[in-house]
Amino acid sequence: MLRAGVLGANDGLLSTASLVVGVAGAGASRGSLLTAGIAGLVAGALSMAVGEWSSVSSQRDAEVADLEKERTELQRAPEAELHELAAIYRKRGLNPTLADQVAKELSADDALRHHARDELGLDLDDLSKPVQAAVTSAVSFAFGALVPVLAVLVAPASVRVMFGFVSALVGLGILGYAGARVGGANWVRPTTRVVAGGAIAMVVSYVIGSMIGTVV
Repeated sequence: MLRAGVLGANDGLLSTASLVVGVAGAGASRGSLLTAGIAGLVAGALSMAVGEWSSVSSQRDAEVADLEKERTELQRAPEAELHELAAIYRKRGLNPTLADQVAKELSADDALRHHARDELGLDLDDLSKPVQAAVTSAVSFAFGALVPVLAVLVAPASVRVMFGFVSALVGLGILGYAGARVGGANWVRPTTRVVAGGAIAMVVSYVIGSMIGTVV
């Protein structure tokens, strides 16, 4: 969940910063930039929440359906399910006698829980949580999007674009480092990648915004 939060904040920061920089390229006023930034923040956070809720809800529906199917099979053919569980343990390296013994003892304790874990790869105490995922995505996106919005508020007009650009890159660097540390990876390559990608995205947005500003 922490990694998802970091990625959500990264999306919020980069997408909103690119939006603000693109609108700034068209010569928009501070009020227009602030409006664009807040609109990007709200729309992006809600979009992330709905998308994540829908995706994780589908995943949970599949998990529940698998559990119901497994519960039915345990009721209809407990011996067959016991042999199936023992076969799983044999494939993991237990000798047949020990595998049968382990399967019997675990099935006597909580057959569904152990079948869910070892056969389906599901933890009954940690099924997908759509609401939690939606809230995490929305909050993390909004948190990241605040960086370019605040940059618009505090920066003087003469350096607004540059200040927003630099603050966004600093934020992306921090999030890239945090994401790498959470994932246990070396931080240099992922941080460089996200900063370079963010810089390209904002430059392209600014150029396109400038082109549109000269036309309309």
